[in-house]
Amino acid sequence: MLRRLRRGLRNYGSVVLIVLTPLLLLPLPHVIGTKEAECAFVLLLMATYWVTEVIPLSITAMLPAVLFPMFGIMKSTDVAKEYFKDFHLLLVGVICLATSIEKWGLHRRIALRLVTMVGVNPAWLMLGFMSGCAFLSMWVHNTSAVTMVMPIVEAVLQQLLKAKDGGGVSEDNPNLQPDETDGHVEKMKDIVSDETDPDVPGETFTCVQIQTASQPAAAQVAEPPSRSEQDLMLCKAMCIGVAYSSNIGGIATLPGTSPNLIFSEYLNQIYPNCNCINFGNWLLLCLPISVIMLLLTWIWLYWLFIGSDFRFLWRCGGGEQSEKEAAARKVLEEEYRSLGPMSSQEFVTAVVFLLMVLLWLTRSPGFMPGWTSLFPHSGFITDATVALLLGLLFFIIPAYGPSRKYEAMVCWQEFQASMPWRVALLVGGGFALAEGTKESGLSLWVATLLTPLGDLPVLATIAVSCIIVTTVTEVASNAATITIFLPILSPLAEAIHVNPLYVLIPTTLCTSFSFLLPVSNPPNAVVFAYGHISIVDMVKAGLGVNVIGVLAALLAVATWGVPLFSLDTYPDWAPVLPGFNATTP
Repeated sequence: MLRRLRRGLRNYGSVVLIVLTPLLLLPLPHVIGTKEAECAFVLLLMATYWVTEVIPLSITAMLPAVLFPMFGIMKSTDVAKEYFKDFHLLLVGVICLATSIEKWGLHRRIALRLVTMVGVNPAWLMLGFMSGCAFLSMWVHNTSAVTMVMPIVEAVLQQLLKAKDGGGVSEDNPNLQPDETDGHVEKMKDIVSDETDPDVPGETFTCVQIQTASQPAAAQVAEPPSRSEQDLMLCKAMCIGVAYSSNIGGIATLPGTSPNLIFSEYLNQIYPNCNCINFGNWLLLCLPISVIMLLLTWIWLYWLFIGSDFRFLWRCGGGEQSEKEAAARKVLEEEYRSLGPMSSQEFVTAVVFLLMVLLWLTRSPGFMPGWTSLFPHSGFITDATVALLLGLLFFIIPAYGPSRKYEAMVCWQEFQASMPWRVALLVGGGFALAEGTKESGLSLWVATLLTPLGDLPVLATIAVSCIIVTTVTEVASNAATITIFLPILSPLAEAIHVNPLYVLIPTTLCTSFSFLLPVSNPPNAVVFAYGHISIVDMVKAGLGVNVIGVLAALLAVATWGVPLFSLDTYPDWAPVLPGFNATTP
């Protein structure tokens, strides 16, 4: 009987949690009964469901549309408006670009070119793969960037191992594994898209899904006859480096990963007079963070897995190539030659991509009038306007010349397959939750409660916030984590009377630092499925990278971020709580 009961609890544990959580939280709306308590009930319920993922994340995001009208916090029509914002239009435009990049293979050409630029010494090769993946993830989903780069990494690794075994480079199949690994990665891409949202959001797997997905995929990777300890460590370092670099590159641009976009839209919603964040100044702040993190992560992984001999740093260009380096170079050259000359479709995609970046950078650079000043209503134009305008061009520009039937660069079916609709709902639920905390007065109540924290050093408070967020994001999706913490952290900044950006920017960045586990985000899961690394390897490496990331984010907001966003002053666009001797704006 007890065994049957335990089996039932194991099989229906999620149902028990779904039912038990609201029952335990019922005293908030029924005993306390204030609007703040009712909103806290919704917030805690959604946070529990998001962290445990007992129901799909996007379905949990719909709860404000049901509960806020029932509690009288917001009208249903007002809640519905929160589910489609400027963020969603920016996402649509970026996904149009990413779809074209992937469809016409521009990503592969970029990745191979970046890798060949740094050389084929194993250490420099690892930096090349990490740089290529990081650059791609600045513009496409982090998961897509990993699935683009990993087939090339796997082919090079197999050739390095083959050269070590004395087999040389196969003339019949110089790429050795690309055909198999391409199919393997496509399978992994399907798994990621089925189980989680694509990683503009950086969604997470559950533990059960990881185990079932990774085992058969890992079995597809052909093991060499024998592996020395050095070869095994090289495989681990390269694979983990690619997984981590996708998250590191994603933080550099606003559209690079969903927490950045969620933060930007949240700022526009809660502080409508704040016009501080745009593509250009975010890039100025976060690109150095990405570069610092990438280089330190490369050195950390090299030291952890390969060794402490760093003499290669000053002899990168000289010396005779070893057999392994010659094998790697041959693979990369064959891969690049197989692409052929740059196609017209790739050229058009590259031109639109560069034009989009240029227009983003010059829309409102700050030190001079941007191109929007040419329009009578310049304040109405945002980064989403640019992304949507150029994204729509892919549905109009013909892919081929007049000799063939008209076909656009991107069709609706291809766009729909890439568009993370579930992320759109998830983010919309976060915006609705944020607006509900404001309307109910919960955010003001939290701010008043946190006022005593103003006695602590500001940097210490921010560091604690970053550590908490980094810990939670290891077990919850990045988008859900930032959605939960933004309504808490912005009142915290108001309570201690510091610029909200001083708190929100580093914690937003830390949301993307999910490096510890394969279940932390899809890029980790995809790389883990290749079978070269273990969970212990990822935990050891991830701890160091988490420390690097938190310190880099704190360094940025304490140094070059201060003049960039005036972080040392309390802004006019943020409210002033009654306890401070300041004039309310």
